Amino acid sequence: MFRPLPLFIGLRYVRARRRTRFISVVSAVALCGFALGVMALVVVLSVMNGFDRELRARILSLVPHVMVHAAQPLRDWKGLARSLEADPDVSGAAPFIGGTAMLSTPGVVRGVELNGIRPEDDAAVSPVGRYMVEGELGALHGGGFGIVIGNLLARSLGVRTGDTVTVLLPELNVTPAGAYPRMRRFEVVGVFAAGAQVDATTALIHLDDAARLYRTGGGVQGIRLALADPDRAPAVRERVAARLGPGLEAQDWSVSQGSLFSAIRMEKRMVTLLLLVIVAVAAFNIVSILTMVVAEKRGAIAVLRTMGASPGQIMAVFTVQGCVIGVVGLTAGLLGGIPLAQHIGALAAAIERLFGFRLFDPTIYFISHIPSEVRAGDIVLVVACGLCLAVLATLYPARRAARIGPAEALRYE
Repeated sequence: MFRPLPLFIGLRYVRARRRTRFISVVSAVALCGFALGVMALVVVLSVMNGFDRELRARILSLVPHVMVHAAQPLRDWKGLARSLEADPDVSGAAPFIGGTAMLSTPGVVRGVELNGIRPEDDAAVSPVGRYMVEGELGALHGGGFGIVIGNLLARSLGVRTGDTVTVLLPELNVTPAGAYPRMRRFEVVGVFAAGAQVDATTALIHLDDAARLYRTGGGVQGIRLALADPDRAPAVRERVAARLGPGLEAQDWSVSQGSLFSAIRMEKRMVTLLLLVIVAVAAFNIVSILTMVVAEKRGAIAVLRTMGASPGQIMAVFTVQGCVIGVVGLTAGLLGGIPLAQHIGALAAAIERLFGFRLFDPTIYFISHIPSEVRAGDIVLVVACGLCLAVLATLYPARRAARIGPAEALRYE
């Protein structure tokens, strides 16, 4: 016999026998449970990766990757922008003026991030111009007091292109008649739909109009930078900050948006732990199966011991049996889970067409489909956790089998 004895006997115990038909059925149930747990873990992790990718792409395409703020209005911003664009990681630079404001229409008031931009420069740092659904970004021009807003904001205000809104700043104008908030009426010249939260919180006006509204005297509040690789924003920010003079500071998107992505990562970790409980329950089934097998094979174990098998070999026999169930279940779960995760979006769309409903209403949610991304790191994590749980599940029954004494087991045989 060229095969190791524990492996040979362990594989034989996995196969069905007439006397152990019930145990075989329970083994199949445990195997299916293990496979379903692994499949669910792979699919859910892939879907969360997909949502993270979509959210990351949409947000990072609209927010500045790095922002240079000036303590005082910056007049020579063109020279600073040219020097910042010399960095190899910077793909574009544009000036900005802005802050928090309120937009009001009769009976409705909404808080927004009001940004003053130059449309000809903004294309280098923001793709908003590609998301226009009404009007165009080029309709913003100095002195025209036009405004471009997100579609969700337009819906909540009840306005569309050609209507007017009132912009109110959290600053007061003091006059002999009293103190009044600074305000100005703007005409809606465009509406954009980027499919992200900015659709409900962002408004754009021309840089010259923003300079008048915020009284910057023709200067700008800072420079927005777009990077070829947004993940390099912290490193670029450090390089940029080292070259800036007094009164200037740099900030990257990981500071302004970092809490959101940190929350997504934490949610993924918690969901992973919760789904691992499903795999752990299947592993407990392996414990039950092996415990029944040990009780049913007491006579065979005693015979092996009398023939010279060591306790370690007996323990290895049942470890092999439990690991085979775990490995087969893990393989089946991966073979089912990876293709399902890759095609979950198409499957969901087919179900929507079949039953005539929408899982994600595009009028409510920013994403109208189920995105998915299978990552090798997640598969490695699932395999490692599955194998560890399968091995741990065999330890208690295998140790019980190794402690069976030959004389006691054969006394009533």
